[in-house]
Amino acid sequence: METTTLKNKEVLSTVLQEISGAEAVIKILLEEGVDTVFGYPGGAIMPVYDALYGYREQLKHVLTRHEQGATHAAQGYARVSGKVGVCFATSGPGATNLITGLADAMIDSTPLVCITGQVHSSLLGTDAFQETDVVGISMPVTKWNCQVTSAKDLEKVLAKAFYVARSGRPGPVLVDITKDAQFELFEYNYKSCTKVRSYIPKPRLDLSQLVFAADLINQAKKPLVLVGQGVLLAEAETELKIFLEKIGAPAAWTLLGLSALPSDHYLNVGMLGMHGNYAPNIKTNECDVLIAIGMRFDDRVTGDLKRYAKQAKVVHLEIDPAEINKNVYAHAPVLGDAKESLKALTELLVPNEHDTWLNSFRLLEEEEKKQVITPQLHPNEGELLMAEVVRRVSEATLHDAVLVTDVGQHQMVASRYFKFKNSKNSVTSGGLGTMGFALPAALGAKMAKPKQTVVAFIGDGGFQMTLQELGTIQQENLAVKIIILNNNYLGMVRQWQELFFERRYSETNISSPNFVALAGAYGIRGQRVNERVNLDEAITEMLEHDGAYLLEVMVKKEGNVFPMIETGSSVSEIRLS
Repeated sequence: METTTLKNKEVLSTVLQEISGAEAVIKILLEEGVDTVFGYPGGAIMPVYDALYGYREQLKHVLTRHEQGATHAAQGYARVSGKVGVCFATSGPGATNLITGLADAMIDSTPLVCITGQVHSSLLGTDAFQETDVVGISMPVTKWNCQVTSAKDLEKVLAKAFYVARSGRPGPVLVDITKDAQFELFEYNYKSCTKVRSYIPKPRLDLSQLVFAADLINQAKKPLVLVGQGVLLAEAETELKIFLEKIGAPAAWTLLGLSALPSDHYLNVGMLGMHGNYAPNIKTNECDVLIAIGMRFDDRVTGDLKRYAKQAKVVHLEIDPAEINKNVYAHAPVLGDAKESLKALTELLVPNEHDTWLNSFRLLEEEEKKQVITPQLHPNEGELLMAEVVRRVSEATLHDAVLVTDVGQHQMVASRYFKFKNSKNSVTSGGLGTMGFALPAALGAKMAKPKQTVVAFIGDGGFQMTLQELGTIQQENLAVKIIILNNNYLGMVRQWQELFFERRYSETNISSPNFVALAGAYGIRGQRVNERVNLDEAITEMLEHDGAYLLEVMVKKEGNVFPMIETGSSVSEIRLS
């Protein structure tokens, strides 16, 4: 018996390949279906980059100009592809530069695997050159993290990293690998991970809760559906449409739920929240059943929680148990993957129509159109407005472009006025609200969908936070279309200063470089538009140009975004002006 075991071990050892930990990292990425990595090399991760050299035809590496840019690019890639975004960084400042992107990915449920190099294990805790406790620093902003000090542990750790990042409610994972573990040789025998003890990514559907939820929906006279990013993450867009059309209920979307339902769908009633549409906000406090799907009742959606939908029974379809009853009490919580939950719930529903209820939304839509939308889209004179620029770009791309936005006024305007035919065509920083997000996220999105038009709307302030990624766009020859809406202000802060701080514009006036000349220095074509008469021609030139293009549009300096719900107000107190 002992002799047989020894022979088996001998046979296995001749089959297994002995490789370095660094090469194992690259091979594992390929086994996990990774084709693109964003990153920046440095001393502590140099062995991984050396191993990458021999796999360049199989694994594309994109050299960003800053590690934060690498995380946002990986986010953009992940959001439009549905795959895990991957990035590399070295130890110390390289690793700490990832933190903003990790936090952004964590709150927006974006699957990332970030691999950082670390000093030799013998130097841990000695304040060695470029040593930082990245595991401790990143713990609050990752779904899971781990430090590897021995090459033999790499396979299990990285397998778990990809499984945790993509399963259940997705999120970012960080794996920190010491330099000696990267050099160390071991016998490579990779197996992907399919489960982790005590981790339940998809809660089992509770039939009793499904029945109760179905009863509430079947009896509803004024149902309202709230569509969150969970629909997109679960790839449940088809199930959502079937569900909505069976019950005939109006549906509104959160900022991250944008594009889950086509803009022109007859049950789509617009965006929820602080700068959302008038009707869905008002009607939230009139509906009798509120059906939330894959959303977390963020404060920007709910306004004052003490006055939020108190008249309604709440059905909450959610994969993360931590979100149930966190902000809003759910009378019928349905834990599970949105695709599975919607399919099972729809089978229990009775076909219905709510034409009178839906028509009440149309009346409020007309009011918003008259007071806000028409003046924004069709101004008779004066300075260019953000809304008309956004809508004209949307129309010129036949509403089929990937929209990437930064954070601020332009983000809210773009979300309101850009239209969508297909899902996963909207990429923005939601929960963290990261200025500087859009430019690197746009290049990541373009890497994921090279044949689709990618347009990035960015403010003059946010653009200057990560403008160095123009170098990445140039080096990779990415045809990203960049539209800077320049009002010479930090616009959203200025709007609040105007409305709530008696126009004391404290440190919100911002000067900028010549953006067109700056783009030209990177070999990127561009132009500035000051007059409305030149806008359409400039948009056409931008879209027809075979390559990256920067279009700077000078817009109204003190333009505001309405509707608006003031902080601490109820959703039914939304202002049109």
